[in-house]
Amino acid sequence: MKFSSIMAVFAVAIAFAATGCKYDKTGGGADVTGAGDDASVIGADIEGADVGGADEGDISAASNSGNFEDMYTKCTDVSFAPVYFGFDSTVVPQGELGKIDAVAQHLADRSDRVVVVEGHCDERGSNEYNLALGENRSTIIRNYLVQSGIAADRIQTRSYGEEKPSAEGHDESAWSLNRRGEFGIYQK
Repeated sequence: MKFSSIMAVFAVAIAFAATGCKYDKTGGGADVTGAGDDASVIGADIEGADVGGADEGDISAASNSGNFEDMYTKCTDVSFAPVYFGFDSTVVPQGELGKIDAVAQHLADRSDRVVVVEGHCDERGSNEYNLALGENRSTIIRNYLVQSGIAADRIQTRSYGEEKPSAEGHDESAWSLNRRGEFGIYQK
């Protein structure tokens, strides 16, 4: 990869960490400030960039002050499809946004419910890297839910990195299923 390409990826990652996500709800997609004109995805590709811990900004303190799992009852009457990510990416493809919208609609309809967004990775990369990547993935989804009108204190994030694979195997067919964000719904 050319040095200028590496620097461009690094600049996008820095812009993302510094400013957070901005969403264009009118265009059906979303764009990270500084990520270009492609409104078909949310998040930022980070291949070759350093993945630090997620910058959750001012909305994380209220929502992560206590574990929903300890305070609420897990709902068994509803489940949502996972949101899948590309390799080494926090980009949510356009085709996956409907899954997040379904969770947002459920939470809007049921004010007595909260969500835990779990970030997962495939087995490639170090444990530390994958935990940071999983946190960034869950935070991207969380920020989209907040932009969709869900109160920040109703959303928590978790990162499991590569520790909870949904598919066993050491090839792309397994890895693609393990790069995901999952939703746990709880009732107050």
